[in-house]
Amino acid sequence: MIQRIQSVFLLLLALAMLSVLFLPIWSKFDPISKQTIVLTATQLAYAKADAGMSVPTATWPIAVLAVASAAVAVLEIFQFRNRFNQLKLGALNFLLIVGTIGAGFYYSGVGERLLNIKIPGEFAAGFYLPTLALLLNLLANRFIRNDERLVRSQDRLR
Repeated sequence: MIQRIQSVFLLLLALAMLSVLFLPIWSKFDPISKQTIVLTATQLAYAKADAGMSVPTATWPIAVLAVASAAVAVLEIFQFRNRFNQLKLGALNFLLIVGTIGAGFYYSGVGERLLNIKIPGEFAAGFYLPTLALLLNLLANRFIRNDERLVRSQDRLR
């Protein structure tokens, strides 16, 4: 189970998606007003909010997609006896990870409009981890297909 390389990739994928919950995804600093707006998996808010500033925006879709992706990856590890189910779960995980990246882009666009439009924001580590998870998912699916090919070739020899 864990001794297979695809299981290691899937475990790393789950860890990467769970760390999205704890790391900032995007931030923007306005030197004129000295305000910073930060996007995390759960909210888009000012770092030091003054009176009259907009209330934090809930960004729970990012957190839900990241947790769902991590859960699917862990479930995929334990489906090692059924490689076709693993491949289906890998395709589902691909969609969840792309959804996480898309939600990050969407909410960063919302943040861009909240604070000085002329200065661009910066993506942080929480944004790049789903991209790493996407790569790990593709590698895991590749090794699962290799295992399936190996088993089929062994069945032909019998």
